[in-house]
Amino acid sequence: MLFGNGLTQKDMYKELPLEGFGEAVCLLEYTNYICHMEKLVEAISKLSREIGHKEEAAKDQFDFKELTLTQMNYLETISQLGNPNLTELAIEMQLTKPTVKVAVDKLIEKDFIFRVKSDEDRRSAHFHLTVKGKLINHTHDFAHKQMAELILQKLDATEVGLLEMLLEKIFHKQ
Repeated sequence: MLFGNGLTQKDMYKELPLEGFGEAVCLLEYTNYICHMEKLVEAISKLSREIGHKEEAAKDQFDFKELTLTQMNYLETISQLGNPNLTELAIEMQLTKPTVKVAVDKLIEKDFIFRVKSDEDRRSAHFHLTVKGKLINHTHDFAHKQMAELILQKLDATEVGLLEMLLEKIFHKQ
């Protein structure tokens, strides 16, 4: 198995510090690590697929087939940031400005967003959702709410609280 960092299981074993541990203890810890890693990768994969299915279903239900999920994520981010400029959007999406510019130009062409020149700096522009863009963003939110409803149906209140706490810990920006 190849891990995201480019290492195989054998490489990972070579990287384990053996000083101060018996080889048996180290091997057991490594086996537990691998087991947890595989279970997490599988769970994340299932979650990702389920969210993708919900988003695709919402697109189909509201007849927005010409929009990709990536474009939906751009619209969501623009909405969350409250009309960002190109730099702010690129930073939030962790992409280069040229990549974001290409995507934004396509969204403008499809009439999902529009550009407004900044009053403070005429060289800068902010992106706003059009009515069509806002409708699609609500569609995307609908898919997320369906996923949240599924979680609420499957977990009790204590488990939901724990999941919220764990997700906050994982995704909290430092």
